[in-house]
Amino acid sequence: MKPGLLIVVSGPAGVGKGTVVSQVRLKNRYVAFSVSATSRIPRPGEIDGENYYFVSRERFEEMIKNDELLEWVEYCGNYYGTPKAYVEAELAKGRIVILEIDVEGAGKIKKQYPKSVSIFITPPTLDELRKRITKRGTESTEIIEERMDRAEKELDHIHEYDYIIINDTVEKSTKEFLQILEKERNNYGNENIKKGE
Repeated sequence: MKPGLLIVVSGPAGVGKGTVVSQVRLKNRYVAFSVSATSRIPRPGEIDGENYYFVSRERFEEMIKNDELLEWVEYCGNYYGTPKAYVEAELAKGRIVILEIDVEGAGKIKKQYPKSVSIFITPPTLDELRKRITKRGTESTEIIEERMDRAEKELDHIHEYDYIIINDTVEKSTKEFLQILEKERNNYGNENIKKGE
């Protein structure tokens, strides 16, 4: 059995990370997706345990205290974090585990899992990103501005990632993502064989 592979995916809110990752999961049976926990209220159509684990602020703080998270961050007044147990269990089964997290969380994961592979999904332009966020119709003007400010700051970290995918179309981005998985899965297995692990 090949060893598990941890993939960290980041990119500005509204860039389409979730859509691309969903397509990747449909096309590669070895992929497991780590559902993040959040203290924010679900948006219309979001399902607990599928989009996020929606928990109270108090429960989230309990998770931090009990070391149940690989990483966490407070963003726009809400907590977001990666539950530890699921990730470790799936990696032990030899699965490809995808974490969809922000740049701060990605840095924390790289320290804990140096062999993890990081992918940054970027919009073609910031204007296009603004259009996508506005089109969702789920955020106030104030939150949209907050997200755009944060997007600019996140783009400053793009050089820290192993791969960059420009999300022009979901089809093209999904194809690129799958190619990265195939390449890294093969390299990772070969690296370990060479090292006699």
